[in-house]
Amino acid sequence: MAVTKEVQLQVKNIYMAFGGSKPDGHQFRSQKSEIFSVIGPNGAGKTVLLNCINGLYHPREDKSILKGKKSPS
Repeated sequence: MAVTKEVQLQVKNIYMAFGGSKPDGHQFRSQKSEIFSVIGPNGAGKTVLLNCINGLYHPREDKSILKGKKSPS
């Protein structure tokens, strides 16, 4: 069985600001049949990042692509 490197999720420059400073935008991509994880200390923004990707939060800036379709802004 051949494993393809088709990109399933691509995120560029996604960020959410709750204070006065602008954090660096997160970037990553996940390919088909790949296991991907988000790790970091408490308060680092892991849950906020996932909520931006799934549409619960609306980030200030993002370029998210899921299976070739751009996410709604």
